[in-house]
Amino acid sequence: MEWQQQKNIINLNFITMTITGIAAIGAGLAAIGAGVGIGKIGGSAMEAMARQPEMHGKIQSSALILAAFVEAVALFGVVVAFLQG
Repeated sequence: MEWQQQKNIINLNFITMTITGIAAIGAGLAAIGAGVGIGKIGGSAMEAMARQPEMHGKIQSSALILAAFVEAVALFGVVVAFLQG
């Protein structure tokens, strides 16, 4: 009887560790995705400003707002991943 309880505790610990590991991977993927997204926004904004220098102000403010949205979604993904773990 005691051996069965120990086996169940070991299985629960393994499941908990696995879920925590998957949550950490999810948080990392959210951070990487945000980095890629912000990089693409910045690169596209620079290209747009090079093509139309007179639109510099509008493009820069739009890129800044979009980067903030991407960062907020990434933060939400990290929080959800850690709450699951």
